[in-house]
Amino acid sequence: MTDPETLSVTIVDGYVDEPAHFGVPPYVSTYPRYAAGALVDAGVPHERITYHTIDGLRDEPNRWRDVDGADLTIYLGGMTVPGKYVGGTPAEPDEVRKLAWTAGGTSLMGGPVKFGVGDENAGATETERRDLDFDFVAKGDVEAAVYDLVESGLEGFNDRMRDVEEVSRWAREGAFVVEQHPNHPDYLICELETSRGCAYRCSFCTEPLYGNPSFRPPETVVDEVDALSDHGVRHFRLGRQADILAYGGDGEAPNPDALGELYGGIRDVAPDLETLHLDNVNPITIVNWPDQSREALRIIAAHNTPGDTAAFGLESADPVVQEENNLNVSAEECFEAVRIVNEEAGWRPGGPNDPDRIDGADAAVASDGGPTASVADGSPRRLPKLLPGINLLHGLKGEREETYERNLAFLERVYDEGYMLRRINIRQVMSFAGTEMSDTGAAIANEHKKLFKRYKRRVREEIDNPMLERVAPMGTVLPDVHLEYHQDGRTFGRQLGTYPLLVGIPGERPLGETIDVAVVDHGYRSVTGVPYPLDLNEASIDELTAIPGIGNRTAGDVVIDRPYDSVADVDLEVPVDLSRFATVRPLERVE
Repeated sequence: MTDPETLSVTIVDGYVDEPAHFGVPPYVSTYPRYAAGALVDAGVPHERITYHTIDGLRDEPNRWRDVDGADLTIYLGGMTVPGKYVGGTPAEPDEVRKLAWTAGGTSLMGGPVKFGVGDENAGATETERRDLDFDFVAKGDVEAAVYDLVESGLEGFNDRMRDVEEVSRWAREGAFVVEQHPNHPDYLICELETSRGCAYRCSFCTEPLYGNPSFRPPETVVDEVDALSDHGVRHFRLGRQADILAYGGDGEAPNPDALGELYGGIRDVAPDLETLHLDNVNPITIVNWPDQSREALRIIAAHNTPGDTAAFGLESADPVVQEENNLNVSAEECFEAVRIVNEEAGWRPGGPNDPDRIDGADAAVASDGGPTASVADGSPRRLPKLLPGINLLHGLKGEREETYERNLAFLERVYDEGYMLRRINIRQVMSFAGTEMSDTGAAIANEHKKLFKRYKRRVREEIDNPMLERVAPMGTVLPDVHLEYHQDGRTFGRQLGTYPLLVGIPGERPLGETIDVAVVDHGYRSVTGVPYPLDLNEASIDELTAIPGIGNRTAGDVVIDRPYDSVADVDLEVPVDLSRFATVRPLERVE
């Protein structure tokens, strides 16, 4: 038997991407946190648990010594949906094999059912878990396997699922491990689990493999947030569930009281949080229970932070595809859900439709985003609180040329009737074990490749660009943009949150910094911004010319006439309202 108190453990996070679970940086999934909590619960001291991301091992090869020297190495990772990632690169199969071969002690792997390969994980069907040479493979919950393996003296475990009582303990006890994440504390957002499983059985999705929905009580999620907050976390996403509106109910109908306990409790224990977002809302819930859904949406929007997105799994607006793949929402139903979310939660903090529904909510919003009042001319300062996103999936059974036209017509209707979508996610099916349509879907996706590319380009040009101008009009302020990389003489960054906007800023600014940005222009899925407030006594020519209406000549005049005491002192020959971008308080004179 191995004494847990003397056991050395290394956890390696290869990242996960599931339909209702995300863990690629700046996100950290529940897997490493719960595994760490299970270790502590089984008697392993905190100081004997080491955590690395796969990127950390790549960046500092000497960290592989922890894998070699550990009594137990735990690998966590896998992709079940395709994606492109900026903050990190998921582990490749060869790297996972290297972990198994390098591990000097017992090795255990767990997580989703597949591993991604390539830019969009298109080869994820090629690598089964059994090919990767680990001593143990967790076919149930890896955190339960971790606990049982330590309890057995590293001799084995029975594949099983953990219960609510266990995960409640492990979620709190494992919070400490986030301090070892390379993004901690400033650029890290914790994925929070409220439930697993789904009441519906869409053919392409892995979430039903967990069975019917099982909910964690509000106090256990709040307790986890409390612990994570104590370890420096300020950014959270309620992303680990199939439908946040169904939380705390029967798995289908909303329970506004439970959502009030959840969101209110999180705000109470983490009053200084900077991000509180969600993921995954089933539009059929809104359509079937509109009154309860409206109340639930009002509660969420009163407590969350701006820029939040409720991802709707429409998947297809084609009734033929809906029928053949057991999709549970029609295009008409999804449109109604889009309308309701816009009406109840699409307001901007401090804007004309800010309802001030819950006492104290205004103060919470102001603390995470600065002043909540609109600018002098009434234009908005912040992103809307909560907007729907639309997920469209191609390569499903029954797909035909008309499918693409129906999807485009749906998006055009949303735009033409004046509603907002925060994000349109267009992707193709990914094959994985345990679904009905893998081979058929892959064949359809390959057959329609050219059609798909042409359709995707139309969506980006005809819908995404004007929609983004509506969601983030010129002058919208995006607080706390983290600067990530340089390209073509510009610096690119994002806010922390659900599907954050990519922001391009003129010039090459120091990476790793965080700045506020005012939007000046729009792409298909990204915006151009200038630092906010723009100091006209220090602004570069590139920053000035990024502002619409200011060309090189005008920008040169602004620079020559420095210094200024206020924005009003700037004499422009073009009708540009600089107050949208420059500070409203007096600028300091540069001597």
